[in-house]
Amino acid sequence: MANTHMGPVLLLALPLLLGLSRAAPRDHEVTFLPGLGKQPSFRHFSGYLCAGPGKRLHYWFVEAQSNPQSSPLVLWLNGGPGCSSMEGFLKEHGPFLVQPDGVTLKYNDYAWNKIANVLYLESPAGVGFSYSDDKKYATNDTEVAHNNYLALKDFLRLFPEYCKNDLYLTGESYGGIYIPTLAEWVMQDPSLNLKGIAVGNGLSSYEINDNSLVYFAYYHGLLGTELWKDLQTFCCSQEKCNFHDNSNLNCTLKVRGIVEESGLNIYNLYAPCDGGVPGGMRYESDYLITHDLGNSFIRMPMRFSWRQVSCGVRMDPPCTNSTDISVYLNAPEVRKALHISPEAPEWQVCSFEVNRGYKRLYMQMNDQYLKLLGATKYRILVYNGDVDMACNFLGDEWFVDSLCQKVQVARRPWLYTERGENQIGGFVKEFTNIAFLTVKGAGHMVPTDRPLAAFTMFSRFIRNEPY
Repeated sequence: MANTHMGPVLLLALPLLLGLSRAAPRDHEVTFLPGLGKQPSFRHFSGYLCAGPGKRLHYWFVEAQSNPQSSPLVLWLNGGPGCSSMEGFLKEHGPFLVQPDGVTLKYNDYAWNKIANVLYLESPAGVGFSYSDDKKYATNDTEVAHNNYLALKDFLRLFPEYCKNDLYLTGESYGGIYIPTLAEWVMQDPSLNLKGIAVGNGLSSYEINDNSLVYFAYYHGLLGTELWKDLQTFCCSQEKCNFHDNSNLNCTLKVRGIVEESGLNIYNLYAPCDGGVPGGMRYESDYLITHDLGNSFIRMPMRFSWRQVSCGVRMDPPCTNSTDISVYLNAPEVRKALHISPEAPEWQVCSFEVNRGYKRLYMQMNDQYLKLLGATKYRILVYNGDVDMACNFLGDEWFVDSLCQKVQVARRPWLYTERGENQIGGFVKEFTNIAFLTVKGAGHMVPTDRPLAAFTMFSRFIRNEPY
């Protein structure tokens, strides 16, 4: 008799138990994504996470293409500050890549969700589809770090099945500040299974980034010998150069304008400049001068040239074109498919308002990295495309060296396989729990320029395999 009574109870309990194991919010699931010829076999979700009172951060989450239950969870943040992680999703390493028509999506053969569950977060509020109820978007490094932590916690509240998965925090550019400051919060939370962080072409130190860029420019043939001699005279003493905050006006004037508005694509030295070389330039001696030297040298790591334009005109970082992704994400049927709130603004790749109101509190990330390394249980990857000028490889290499960790593997080439042949992907130097790696021929957005090499690098990092 007991069995006849227990049977229906167990049958009723079964869906509840199954529901606990797959607790993903159904109303966030993307069931049909415009632009795809065939919908994906893996699940993906888009919606909003709470990042503090009234702050709603848009996320797009893609499950791993195989074994999502046991695959790591990877958080991705683009930089700026003020730029959207949808660029990382739709133009770098997401499963779908937007095509030039702004309508069609193509499957990415080198999507990072082939081996991991990836959470793309638009942060801070005011970026992309993220917003706050009060529409006030002034913020700073410490507030953003805490808000990103709260958003991550909210994600795991909605998706509790991923609470125990290995967790990696990854990002690019100003993500060099976002990721280590977020990691400080995450490493203090024993409920989160943090395994490591990866930062691509990151801003790690303003001073080192500034100083290294002048050397990068000179040895890439961008500065003539006369200018180089002048820089040595006015910016250097006792064999030490300061191109960062030199009080000598002769130095400051020589340094300003070396790269800014030069017509070179600062995100990839060897790529063309979308939109062409800006007007209003003149050449003197053996280097380029621009008429608008309003921005001091390298005060912004992404160095946007926010021109004064009428309201409503889209503003891209120099030499870039985000028309395709903007057209796609602003299509009403796409906003509907992604469950975008009517309160969300029109999508732009970067928010001028967020960038202008952002207070930078950290000039370098040494303390954060040393705290992570001191715990001796987290793995760190610092990687750089070697033809990026916005956050150049030399600066990040100097930064990693400055952490004074024990060298485990001396600098050497690393290989990846393309069409059955081994190719040099770049160079890697490994220390205890931290590696510095370059990707040959890649600019600021490494997976866009070298997708297979980037995927190989990511796979080896996530799987803890030798580079």
